[in-house]
Amino acid sequence: MPELSAPIDFSGLIREDDLVACGQATAEPTTLTEALMAQAADLPPFRMMVGPVFSETFFAASANVSFQSYGVIGNARRPAKAGRLDVIPSNYSAFCADFAARRHKADVVLVQLAESVGRLSASLSNDYVIDAARGARLVIAEINPDAPFTLGAEWPADVPIHVRVAARRPPVELASPPLDDVSRRIAAHAASLIADGSTLQFGVGRIPDAILSSLSHARNIGIHSGLVNDAVVDLIERGAVTNAEKGIDLGITVTNQVIGTKRLYGFVHENKAVSVRPTSYTHGQNVLARINRLVAINSALQVGLDGSVNSETLNRVAVGAIGGQLDFVRGANASPGGRAIIALPATASDGSSRIVANVETVTTPRADVDAIVTEWGIAELRGCGLAERARRMIAIAAPEHRDALSAQLRKSAR
Repeated sequence: MPELSAPIDFSGLIREDDLVACGQATAEPTTLTEALMAQAADLPPFRMMVGPVFSETFFAASANVSFQSYGVIGNARRPAKAGRLDVIPSNYSAFCADFAARRHKADVVLVQLAESVGRLSASLSNDYVIDAARGARLVIAEINPDAPFTLGAEWPADVPIHVRVAARRPPVELASPPLDDVSRRIAAHAASLIADGSTLQFGVGRIPDAILSSLSHARNIGIHSGLVNDAVVDLIERGAVTNAEKGIDLGITVTNQVIGTKRLYGFVHENKAVSVRPTSYTHGQNVLARINRLVAINSALQVGLDGSVNSETLNRVAVGAIGGQLDFVRGANASPGGRAIIALPATASDGSSRIVANVETVTTPRADVDAIVTEWGIAELRGCGLAERARRMIAIAAPEHRDALSAQLRKSAR
């Protein structure tokens, strides 16, 4: 099939009310998405399905375009703030499975691929695009020579690619944010819950990076995660990650997405010790329950005094996502020796408490919660009654908010 070097012309390709699905996060095919957004005003109205957005592609999207996503992550906040993003409240595993089951049906799929000796790989993310492509009318692939060829994410021979386009720029990168005192204090508490031989799952951000950075002297750590980042390369090079005691996939770092910089992309390129697996495997409960000492590290916007976790909304506005949090919390709870950690700063940027009497949206139910960590300590909640949970949660709130939380608790008990 010929490869186009000029920008693609989408006229005649996009039909009215088409659902266009594109690769997410660092797997966004920016040569294609930028061309589509540049031409959108001259196209029929269509819908765009996105995941986390780390580019600036959609900042000034035409009014012809509406957006859908399973959450509001990164620069997806722009269309969300403008009231143009419809959030699908779904666990990440279920969101991906819905493409396989055709509950979500993409008409057009835009994907970034790597190529090696005639083979193709989904490269930086093995998420929903392959299943979306199976049922799509049109699949357009951006072949990016700078995208790493990752094992486990090989493009299936039975999924057609209708148009190939040469990438005009390297993949999106996301550098690790600088650590601060609060994230380091949180990390110090969380690290005390992570034993040698644990297998880690974690997300994007300052707190996960701080926790990973604090584990450089750990032994026989494993990785089975929704993503890997540059901090994982540090741990592998220091010998902390061996994947020797996971129980499955021995010696292999398993991930669904690769989110980082050129350093990480070079590390995973044709690396047999890294497997970029589909969501059905990375987030599957039957898989997670087989992993030894799986430690799930996730964050939150708020945690209630009963342990309920909110990672989705503030003031009833969507600003986060369910993502894979509940998948991994339940997987860690089912894992032999596993731990489910929710780590967050005790206060928000405006000084308000992120430990609250009651959360406004429940992402992870209180029945699934294990340990909550802030810079002020650890609240071990598994097996605790509501009164003891409240006491422990107040103890890890910021000191200036503890009296008010105690007063709210007494008021609600009347």
